[in-house]
Amino acid sequence: MNIILLGPPGAGKGTQAQRLVERFGMRQLSTGDMLRAAVKAGTPVGLKAKAVMEAGELVSDEIVSALISDELAAMGSDVGAIFDGYPRTEAQAVSLEAILDSHGRKLDHVIELDVDEDALVERITGRFTCASCGKGYHDRFERPEKEGVCDKCGSTEFKRRPDDNEETVRTRMAEYRAKTAPILPFYEKNGIVSRVDGMADMDAVTAAIEAILNR
Repeated sequence: MNIILLGPPGAGKGTQAQRLVERFGMRQLSTGDMLRAAVKAGTPVGLKAKAVMEAGELVSDEIVSALISDELAAMGSDVGAIFDGYPRTEAQAVSLEAILDSHGRKLDHVIELDVDEDALVERITGRFTCASCGKGYHDRFERPEKEGVCDKCGSTEFKRRPDDNEETVRTRMAEYRAKTAPILPFYEKNGIVSRVDGMADMDAVTAAIEAILNR
């Protein structure tokens, strides 16, 4: 099984990808992570990428395609792939089809976690964590039992991520739409796009994704 999992930051894509990894033994292929690993390992593709990045240039589609091809070759044919952050353009989508074909694979599903922008803004901007133990809270959905005191460790220090603000979240949403808009029609014509309510409970989202994969 080879799938593309789409969703804006905060939609829960990372959580769902990890659950698929645990449930089905799939491999999450994040181009960013693969790039860093290849550079660190000094592979031929990694050395190419390092030279490009040190020159302050963007890594080419050719290099990213080579990374994915190398990873698929190393995985073995019985392990499914979850593509994260790639493809982002129609040209990359065409390239991915060729890569998969060369490894005797095909793309089975493109699953988008559909979110309501205003609700997502509320979800993200309300997040905060205990500065001591890292337990997560939310202004509306999960406040400490005793105001100002962490339920888990009793600390009175809390923190918020500086980028968890409305302007940043809406900018991320706009970037996500701009990046995914070009590839969805490409896959819709092949009838492999499904949408799941990303605002639902995490377990419900997982169940909906699994239902799609088990069709």
